[in-house]
Amino acid sequence: MTGFLDIDLGAVVANWRHLSGLHAGETAAVVKADAYGLGMLPVAHALARAGCKSFFTAHLDEAVALRAALPDVRIMALNGLLPHAAADFFAQDITPVLGSLKEVALWSAEAKGLGQVLPCFLHLDTGMNRLGLTQAELVTLKAEPERLAGVQVEVVMSHLVAADAPENRLNEQQALKFYASALQFPNARKSLANSAGMFLSPFFHTSLARPGAALYGVNPTPGRRNPMKPAVKLTAPVLQIHDLPVGETVGYAGSWKAERPSRVATIGVGYADGYSRALANRAHAWFEGQMVPLVGRVSMDLATFDVTDIQINQGDLLTLLGPDHGVDDLASEARTSGYEILTSLGRRYQRRYLGA
Repeated sequence: MTGFLDIDLGAVVANWRHLSGLHAGETAAVVKADAYGLGMLPVAHALARAGCKSFFTAHLDEAVALRAALPDVRIMALNGLLPHAAADFFAQDITPVLGSLKEVALWSAEAKGLGQVLPCFLHLDTGMNRLGLTQAELVTLKAEPERLAGVQVEVVMSHLVAADAPENRLNEQQALKFYASALQFPNARKSLANSAGMFLSPFFHTSLARPGAALYGVNPTPGRRNPMKPAVKLTAPVLQIHDLPVGETVGYAGSWKAERPSRVATIGVGYADGYSRALANRAHAWFEGQMVPLVGRVSMDLATFDVTDIQINQGDLLTLLGPDHGVDDLASEARTSGYEILTSLGRRYQRRYLGA
């Protein structure tokens, strides 16, 4: 077997409540990418039971799946409105996050065809340069307000470039640009803070916050103690143990060589399960409070650990993610982010949902 992925829904809810206490506005939940790999439906159900009323997905199909499970919450799709999708947004009661004049035109046309006023979020680009109305488009919209015929802008939002680096001046520059642009929509609520943005000064706090990774235990304050509870534990049973003499190598290309008589344990987790090849000869697992180094390359379905200094047997569980070695620790070893670690978790683990 591969391993066990324990997902603590109680911790996810506790993290949402902690974040909700940081500011006076509403705290939504970002559940895109299958709730960052942890399972959108069980996570969203737990958060909805705890009182969360607004959810963000990336794509329309994610939003449709969530709507079927939670008919009474507010759902927004962050990645905008593609041609011919407006009818589906309306039919499923999904609020689009509009990020261009073309998208505004599509939603306005849908409203006119239905003879209704349709709500939207309006995404303003303040420096990320991925999605969102440009300053030039905002000027056009101000000069031609009829482009919003039939459209009610309920929330204006933007996305911070460097919220996890509080000293970065881009944060203040973006906020100033955002607040100035938002004056164009005096009746709309504002949404600026993501996970890390919620830990910036109150200047960045608005009427709607949009935490994502912090809900799932990723540290929103790099370089400082993680204020969030860990939400995942990943363990895998030892499949085999090999005794190696000095000079024997392990894995493809023989990238690790035994410099002493060694014992090597193999588990059934590999890069097909989100345990990256970049971890080769860098990562660690834990067993009964002792650190166990990964040796050799990570294969598609297997990884090997030096267990010479511990007492371990076939079938015992090595902890790959847990209290001693969290998501951000593994991310550091893989030279990536906790976001990528979580969203890469494979589907072969036996998933167990705890709490909530």
